[in-house]
Amino acid sequence: MSDEMITESDSKITPLSSDVTRYQLRSMYRSWYLDYASYVILERAVPNIADGLKPVQRRILHSMKTLDDGRFNKVANIVGNTMQYHPHGDASINDALVQLGQKELLIETQGNWGNVLTGDRAAAGRYIEARLSPFALEVLYNSKLTEWAPSYDGRKKEPVTLPAKFPLLLVQGVEGIAVGLSSKILPHNFNEILDACIAFLRGEEFALYPDFATGGFIDVNRYNDGTRGGAVKVRAKIEKIDNKTLAITEVPYGVTSGSLINSILKAGEKGKIKIRKVDDMTSESVRVMVYLQPGTSSDKAIDALYAFTDCEINIYPNCCVIHDKKPVFISISDVLRHSVLSTRDLLQRELEIQRDEVREMLHFASLERIFIEERIYKDKEYEQSRSFEEATAHIMNRLKPWEPKFIRPVTDDDVQRLYEIKMGRILRFNAQKAEETIAAYRDKISEIEKHLANITAYTIDWYMSLKAKYGDAFPRRTVVRGFDNIEAATVAEANKKLYINRAEGFIGTSLAKDEFICPCSDIDDVIIFYRDGKYKVVKVQEKLFVGKNIEHIDVFKRNDQRTVYNVIYRDGKDGTYFMKRFFVTGITRDKEYDITQGTPGSRICYFTRNPNGEAEVVRVTLKPKARLNKLQFDVDFGELAIKGKQSRGNIVTRNEVHRFSLREKGASTLGGRKVWFDSDVLRLNYDGRGDYLGEFGGTDLVLVILKNGEYYTSTFDASNHYEDNILRIEKFRPGTIWSAILFDADQGYPYIKRFSFEQTAKKQKFIGDNPKSQLILLSDEPGARFEVTFGGGDDFRDPIVIVASEFINVKSLKAKGKRLTTYITENIVEIDPVPVSDPDESETPDLSEPAVSPDDDDDNAADNDSGNSAAETEDVSDEQVRDEINGQQHLF
Repeated sequence: MSDEMITESDSKITPLSSDVTRYQLRSMYRSWYLDYASYVILERAVPNIADGLKPVQRRILHSMKTLDDGRFNKVANIVGNTMQYHPHGDASINDALVQLGQKELLIETQGNWGNVLTGDRAAAGRYIEARLSPFALEVLYNSKLTEWAPSYDGRKKEPVTLPAKFPLLLVQGVEGIAVGLSSKILPHNFNEILDACIAFLRGEEFALYPDFATGGFIDVNRYNDGTRGGAVKVRAKIEKIDNKTLAITEVPYGVTSGSLINSILKAGEKGKIKIRKVDDMTSESVRVMVYLQPGTSSDKAIDALYAFTDCEINIYPNCCVIHDKKPVFISISDVLRHSVLSTRDLLQRELEIQRDEVREMLHFASLERIFIEERIYKDKEYEQSRSFEEATAHIMNRLKPWEPKFIRPVTDDDVQRLYEIKMGRILRFNAQKAEETIAAYRDKISEIEKHLANITAYTIDWYMSLKAKYGDAFPRRTVVRGFDNIEAATVAEANKKLYINRAEGFIGTSLAKDEFICPCSDIDDVIIFYRDGKYKVVKVQEKLFVGKNIEHIDVFKRNDQRTVYNVIYRDGKDGTYFMKRFFVTGITRDKEYDITQGTPGSRICYFTRNPNGEAEVVRVTLKPKARLNKLQFDVDFGELAIKGKQSRGNIVTRNEVHRFSLREKGASTLGGRKVWFDSDVLRLNYDGRGDYLGEFGGTDLVLVILKNGEYYTSTFDASNHYEDNILRIEKFRPGTIWSAILFDADQGYPYIKRFSFEQTAKKQKFIGDNPKSQLILLSDEPGARFEVTFGGGDDFRDPIVIVASEFINVKSLKAKGKRLTTYITENIVEIDPVPVSDPDESETPDLSEPAVSPDDDDDNAADNDSGNSAAETEDVSDEQVRDEINGQQHLF
């Protein structure tokens, strides 16, 4: 048709209806997409439960068996040979072969096969070589048991599955992504798999947990036997070289040193970890050096590495395998059970085949012996036979008398084999040796029959022999242990500062010109209490409007059951005053809550935040009015139980209150608190970082002994800062007797003294006031002993041993002590103490010796007085309160 002949009606295309379109897509989906999905699932991505191999892996191993002559073959040759069976490109074959080689189980390698620790790729196939390992030859191949199928082009035959007599799927692991599903099976330990196989055959319980070639630590609490929905947490192994250097020596599964370093650098750029630099020294083993910035806690940095980098990852297993030509989701234990039962069946079939082969050898050996011993080959009828059939009939007739002794009837094929016996063998025939051979065949058959009758025990022996041969090469590398969850907010470095603009109602880290609140990190939450009793938690931001009338604002720690809020509020504008104590352990971010009962006009009248559950005494001063005799009374928060944040609280008063004032600071009501000292940052903490000091009560103190001979006591508040010249830091034990050896610069001789430290917040010298005096040794052993070695002109003298308790009595802290010796000393060391019958029995201090400085005793007394709890509010009479409220001046 020419262009001129096309009409307008002809040029219009009739649109397809929506029904036709849906039908076409449905047909395409059913016929094309599902075919493609099925092909990818069955032929590419998911392993078969029978041998634990994907098709490409199976074809590689089959190809290597056809090439196997005991020598190494170029990987390029193996890949080329495998292309006869695998209908895809050489790249996929090469990658799969390299992965098999890196597992070091089925394939022995030679050359540069890459590094799973660093992620370096293997060299080109023409440079590296491979061959089957003895283990693979032993457990994978048996052509008599293999089911064969034509290759993709019909020119070759390939195994449908290999007759694997070991659960390769569990020891190697596998990961594959198909269409609509995926499979992720983690590798397990070789020896533990064999132990589990044996346990299953014995009817015992067993459990399998992943084991990775990269080592590290694994938490298997949620492993769920490798099924869907399970998870494992894997951590790197981090060693503390010193306070400023960490070494990562093992990495999580699937993480390389390069990717790990990238994650560390990113965390450092975001300020979550204070690092100076990171060096990769990985070769045959992982070694990533992390250098921390000054002032950074190494313990906290380790937790931060786990929280913010790939030093800790979660892995989600998903055991999906091909079974009966379809994908199924099962457990790791089910895979092992299937493999064990399959192995037992394969071993039974191998024994049956072996038995049949030995029986055939026995049968022919018996025929051969009779044929030669009876000289049947010399029979006239045999020699003069005119045809093959006639000769066969004669031999069959001659053998009839012995047929009951044969294990099966004689066939024409048997006679044919007798024809093929050469004369040389007949001439060398030895009847005794033939009888021994037949007896050996019978013994072998009997042994095989015994194994078949006890096939389970035989299978157990098989597994034990595998463990004996190959188990030493596969020790467990990944340590199984439980992990504590690391809260990111607790280990994040406080790299920001939180500010508040109360006039405008903004908070944020960018308001540097406004009021400073506290240090924080960019992942912290902030809790805000308002004067009307409302409170909420918001995330730290650069600038955020939160409103005015803020009573208290601070960084919020979730699940914190040590911080207690003590509050007095008024219910409504003219209502009753209530007091309450409560935790805020966890609330929804940005949701508004209320301390009060929600009555309009309610407000907070008194508020404190107590990091260790302290409970103070508050003086309540009422407004004077008629018939009100008592204007002042105290309320003790320590008498209140800590309840929920929505509780109403206890009534304080229904009268008008003039003011609430702190009467007396209180101690913690939460019992002892475990305290650690972090020597890296010289701070106390309650998170388990550093050296454990003990469990502290509300009035307990920390004893700090300095290297320069000074000491002091402090509270156990985590905000305390300490010097870097600490000799000992521990929980203060009043009455403990200490033995100190010091060099007295005034006298020029070593002295020894025994004393008890006293409570003081001010630094005190216990070795004398001369700044040149030095502390040599300090011991709190009840039976402390010291060995003194002489030197210089006195080096001829024998060492002496001094028992401190026998040498000097307990004296005051300021006492000079007793001179140890006037000879020149070379060395003074502490040795094993003498046994003390009752070390807790206190000695009475001998104060007869004068102190070094009399004035120091007055200073100590002043320090001790200052340590006592004092009233925060001066006692005044009700009359004075009335005068103050009414504005009257009290003159007398």
